[in-house]
Amino acid sequence: MTPERAALGRARWSITARLTLLTTVIVLLIECLIYLITANMRDNDTRRDLLWTVEHSSISSPPACTWLVVARDGVVAGTPGLPAGFPLAGSLLAADVPRFEEVHRDGQDYSVLTQRRGDEVVQVVYDERFHVLERRNLLFAFGVALLLTALAVAAVVATASRFLCEKAIAPLNDALARQRRFVADASHELRAPLTQLHTRAQLLARKANALDCPEALAAEMQRLVNGTRQLGDVVDDILSSALSGEQPRTDLVDLADLAGEVVAAEDARAAETGLLLEVRHEPGQFLVLGAESALRRVVTALVDNAIGHTPTGGAVVVAVEAPTPDTVRLSVRDSGVGFDQADERALFERFTRGANGRGKRFGIGLSLVREVVEAHHGTVTAEGAPGAGAVFTVDLPAVRPAIPLPRAEAASVARAAIYWAKGAGVHIARR
Repeated sequence: MTPERAALGRARWSITARLTLLTTVIVLLIECLIYLITANMRDNDTRRDLLWTVEHSSISSPPACTWLVVARDGVVAGTPGLPAGFPLAGSLLAADVPRFEEVHRDGQDYSVLTQRRGDEVVQVVYDERFHVLERRNLLFAFGVALLLTALAVAAVVATASRFLCEKAIAPLNDALARQRRFVADASHELRAPLTQLHTRAQLLARKANALDCPEALAAEMQRLVNGTRQLGDVVDDILSSALSGEQPRTDLVDLADLAGEVVAAEDARAAETGLLLEVRHEPGQFLVLGAESALRRVVTALVDNAIGHTPTGGAVVVAVEAPTPDTVRLSVRDSGVGFDQADERALFERFTRGANGRGKRFGIGLSLVREVVEAHHGTVTAEGAPGAGAVFTVDLPAVRPAIPLPRAEAASVARAAIYWAKGAGVHIARR
């Protein structure tokens, strides 16, 4: 199932659940209102029946489910079969005004009216069992009606919402399909010239080694080979993602090595713009689990952003460390124009561009950085101040156990050991 289909399914079921719940609540409120009105009407009918019985019935011929008790001159007589616990002696003695009572005896409910009739006091006892059964049947019927209503609404809404959502999402699906097709076609068309470029770069690098070219030229040729290979990896990742919708496979990636490669690739551009570009880390490996090409794009975007916002004579330092056993941290610090800390959240939003950046900028790089880092279960933050530079920090889960292997640290530049006393007065020493 594609992500678009999954999102459509979640939205459809959410709509169905909400409408079903709303309809069920409305029906339940209506049923409660009907029940209360019906119960009130039945109680009024019972009272009228008891009043009629007092006026017109006798002990020998009471209505069904009714017993009469008559007290006259201290003599009490009642209908045969009078339930246990009756008559209510206290009510017979205080019958100056009609007295209605609800009485529970031996698991049964009774309605009792005690009222004076001429020179005698009459007490009517009415068995409520049929009314109780009637109320239970009414509640059962309401429950069945509520359940059937919920099921019917759920079925109708699910069908209708599916139809409407499919209609609404069809143009979006078509647009996404066209976009995926374009990305796949463009990536496929780029693979051939990139492969040719990579092959030619390899041939030139071999010729440079064979002809004993200067070491600096041979190193630049090797960087060109690495750059074309990495570009080909990016295109392959994009093509695979467009064709299958799957994320690139994950590998063990040494973040320190990755930072060294990116800094080495950007060294020439930093030199042209008069910047000091350097990578720092302790000996050892800083392993994370992820897609190497995607993490390389993270480091490249952060370094590119730092170079683009640092004036001539400034410095960019890429540092890799392990602040905790479970975390590998990569930070890119620059001495550039900085930013207002209140704008940190906006920096990672798509198409947000700084006003003082060097070159043409599109406001996409930092947004992609955040997406890739979050996809690797990490976090990215930014700190800075206007005119005082900025530092972007990426924290990723470390692979444990780490394998500490001593090695020589990669240096990106072979220039001055002490840098810059202008502006913020940052001091960077080469190791």
